[in-house]
Amino acid sequence: MAIHRVLIANRGEIAARVIRTCQRLGIGTVQAVSAADRGSLPARMADRALCIGPAQSAESYLRIDTLVQAALSAGCDAIHPGYGFLSERAPFARRCEEAGVTFIGPTAAQIEAVGDKLRARAAAEAANVPVVPGGAVHSLDEARALAERIDAPLLIKAVGGGGGRGMKRVDHLNDLPIALDMAASEAGAAFGDARVYLERYVARGRHVEVQVLGDGRGQVLHLGERDCSVQRRYQKLIEESPAPGLSDDTRAALCEAAVRFSQRLDYRGAGTVEFLLDVDTNDFYFLEMNARIQVEHPVTEQVTGLDLVALQLAIASGEALPLRQRDVQRKGWAIECRINAEDPDNDFMPSPGRITAAQWPTGEGIRIDTHIEAGAFVPPYYDSLLGKVIAHGADRADALSRLRAALAATRIDGVRTNVAYLARVLADAEFCAGGVDTGFLARYGSKA
Repeated sequence: MAIHRVLIANRGEIAARVIRTCQRLGIGTVQAVSAADRGSLPARMADRALCIGPAQSAESYLRIDTLVQAALSAGCDAIHPGYGFLSERAPFARRCEEAGVTFIGPTAAQIEAVGDKLRARAAAEAANVPVVPGGAVHSLDEARALAERIDAPLLIKAVGGGGGRGMKRVDHLNDLPIALDMAASEAGAAFGDARVYLERYVARGRHVEVQVLGDGRGQVLHLGERDCSVQRRYQKLIEESPAPGLSDDTRAALCEAAVRFSQRLDYRGAGTVEFLLDVDTNDFYFLEMNARIQVEHPVTEQVTGLDLVALQLAIASGEALPLRQRDVQRKGWAIECRINAEDPDNDFMPSPGRITAAQWPTGEGIRIDTHIEAGAFVPPYYDSLLGKVIAHGADRADALSRLRAALAATRIDGVRTNVAYLARVLADAEFCAGGVDTGFLARYGSKA
């Protein structure tokens, strides 16, 4: 069934990104906007904009019934959820299914299967994908028994969420009771689910993820891996593809494991299977699956030449995968920096306000994904992402050179940004060598 008109149930750069592909494919677009986003670039790009509520997310972008009704009233036959907000909420996908609106993403059942970290962990084990030693705990006594088996240091993690919320590191088993209470309370407040589980803490790990596509009928292929280890407080800042310093065997094993896991779910749509790669042993472990398009998807697009949003639309239309694994050819290297409205000199505090000037770089191998232009207002209600600067080159050194020049040419006035901070990170010797672990930015902070 062909898709004719899409409601974009998101905002910012991903909304603009989805609209561009829809326009190229001749698909109509309706942009859902809060009162704060009425004058935004996506609202002006779309064929039509519909205000769905006040600025606060809980009263607009997170209202399932409002969004589904907006799609129906505007004659949309599909909804693209982007990332964040409702993109991984099974009730949203289920409500779309009930209303006869195509949800451009996996099924509600698949979202539930990977959204619950313990169910996802069990699915990984069933697919013969390695997991970090650990497991579920339902009481302090169970937690103590498991902690003694896997030994400290260990991590307490939330079953129902991510992004570092509900996550606590325990270096000494005596600290377990307090950390367990804090993690459960934080998880309950953030996700409405206070369940937690324990895992062995990997002292030096890299965050390596694999982009997959599935047709919902058991056919899955991968588009290679990305390294997302440059993180601050579990939030990614710089991503690249391919991941530097991996052996061919490790690279192949990661991608094959991601495909096996996705096949286990009969996964439909674009998704990302995330792994933790132990720097000291070269072993890798399943972390989670993100059942949506990722912020960092452009680096994969740049090295494969594929349009992931177009592929999402094709799969949601019921089409078979339009390519096979042998058709996926990766060329060169791509690196992405996330440009945020935040103040690195003030503990990265968000910096909302009016953009007085916006100059984005151009040039060979440079791609910009943004919704920001001169005069745009950065509201205080949402994520501070302004845009992404992506550089593609023949190899990593070429991509890095282009990205450094691109950041030097980026100018955004009116709000504080992390552009200069990112430029310093790109010049750091440890980052330039490639293959940093997730603790890199914490160490780098003392050098910044």
